[in-house]
Amino acid sequence: AGPTRKKGREPLMNQNEKRVLVLCTGNSCRSQMAEVLLNADLAGRVRAVSAGTRPQPGVAAGALEALRLAGLPVEGLHPKDVESMAGEVFDLVVTVCDHAREACPVFPGARHLHVGFHDPHGEPLASFVAVRDEIRARLVPEVAQALGVALDAPAQGE
Repeated sequence: AGPTRKKGREPLMNQNEKRVLVLCTGNSCRSQMAEVLLNADLAGRVRAVSAGTRPQPGVAAGALEALRLAGLPVEGLHPKDVESMAGEVFDLVVTVCDHAREACPVFPGARHLHVGFHDPHGEPLASFVAVRDEIRARLVPEVAQALGVALDAPAQGE
């Protein structure tokens, strides 16, 4: 079968893509950057979404700018409550802060991975860029390994 649309929230999804949920407390910085980086670097193999245990009103300006500086898309990014993901099926749930790790709800059938990152809120743009680069260097390969997907080539049929 071809691509399908899930509840109108996400772009068309390849049936072979693994679904990943990235959780943080506010869903305004680290988890947003992780969502974008996973979708960019593992395109065709992984479809990532992010959410927070206590979502903030908006995505941090520094996170948006750090993504833009890397040539990554930021359109449509907004904090989402993890409760809105209830009933969704994920292959992997990733927590990127200790609070989310402790407050993470159970997603039946999903594997769990914790990779913590510094929170750059209130710091200069350089801190957001450093966290973005650390997410790309550490989290993307760990997710690829956990799901058994290649880092360097799109899924067959792409």
